[in-house]
Amino acid sequence: MKLAVVGTGYVGLVTGTCFADIGNDVICVDNDEAKIAKLERAEVPIYEPGLEEMVKRNKQNGRLAFTTSIADAVRTADIIFVCVGTPPREDGSADLSGIESVSRAVAESMDSYKLIVEKSTVPVQTGQWVKKTIENFRKNEVDFDVASNPEFLREGSALEDFMEPDRVVIGVESEKAEKILRALYEPLTSNIICTNIQSAEIIKHASNSFLATKISFINAVSNICERSGADVRSVAEGMGFDTRINRYFLDAGIGFGGSCFPKDLKAFIHISEKLGYSFDLLKEVQKINEKQKEMLLEKVSEMLWNLGGKTIAVWGLAFKPDTDDIREAPAIDIIERLLGEGARIKAFDPEATENAKKELGDRIEYCGNAYETAEGADCVILMTEWNDFKEVDWDKIKSLMNQPAVIDGRNIYKPAKLRDLGFRYMGIGRK
Repeated sequence: MKLAVVGTGYVGLVTGTCFADIGNDVICVDNDEAKIAKLERAEVPIYEPGLEEMVKRNKQNGRLAFTTSIADAVRTADIIFVCVGTPPREDGSADLSGIESVSRAVAESMDSYKLIVEKSTVPVQTGQWVKKTIENFRKNEVDFDVASNPEFLREGSALEDFMEPDRVVIGVESEKAEKILRALYEPLTSNIICTNIQSAEIIKHASNSFLATKISFINAVSNICERSGADVRSVAEGMGFDTRINRYFLDAGIGFGGSCFPKDLKAFIHISEKLGYSFDLLKEVQKINEKQKEMLLEKVSEMLWNLGGKTIAVWGLAFKPDTDDIREAPAIDIIERLLGEGARIKAFDPEATENAKKELGDRIEYCGNAYETAEGADCVILMTEWNDFKEVDWDKIKSLMNQPAVIDGRNIYKPAKLRDLGFRYMGIGRK
């Protein structure tokens, strides 16, 4: 099939490249000329394992191309995926100006039947606005369909998630649109959930909000565990064997971040209120997530007493491993607060350092590895569970530090082992 993917951010680039890899002709569009120039040279602007190699392969075989002309892409394609950003406004609502702009450009350019597919995460009823916009601005009286096809990509494993999805959700209004999308996804899965557009739009927000709720739930439980002498990892394991619950997203820590959960949670709360329902459960999920950062700061103060003038080593800046994404990363917020207390910060992340520099500037010291970061530190805080931090030489770390103190923000270490080596250790929900 001939596809156009509008937007070459995380979702758009992964979507376009993977569709090309399974045999479609794909043209990716973006109004950022510098980004398109990079992609034309097969230089990928984001870190995602395996993506750069896949882009190069599909450019070489002629199935993947890049352009700044949305008009050319629309005329060439049969299916147009809209993958532009929907950043949050201050009130939590999604900024849909990019969706509107693309819808109008598609309307003005299409000269034959097109299937326009929402891939961006959008509030319910956006599909209706896309349809109205295209009807209002189309220059040629050609047929079209609008559909919703939410993405469920996890940063760090996006290629696997796309190629081996646990389900594909499509929201359609016509048999023709359903038939086209089923044929497009047939090489990937038979688990296709077909519904109306509004239901598909809600499925994405509801899914991410539920997963965020699981994380906040176990983080709340971790505070009970600390106060009672229980170990939250054992509690999560015992819960996880119940197939109705399962073990996924039951890892206590310093809270969730990234480009999806915080934004989608705010948007779903706003959508609900706009429809006349106060989603108080999700408001509490937000509060618990913020409280986890405060709890970690309390642990640092308990460990070091006064923070002014103390050197703190931060291991990890990205919101999760295998990505360079620092959007809503707990580490960035916590560092800001530590700086506010007068602490000196040294930090290392295998991939996210350049992005962190844009946010934190020269207010912290950026290091090249875990050992350099620990040198002269009064405390090490694990923020992101990269493999680089899982198998360190703890004897060497201890010899480098000013004080042997570790705060394990992701519960990846064995408390007894570190204490036997002479470290003061604190985890999340563990004694």
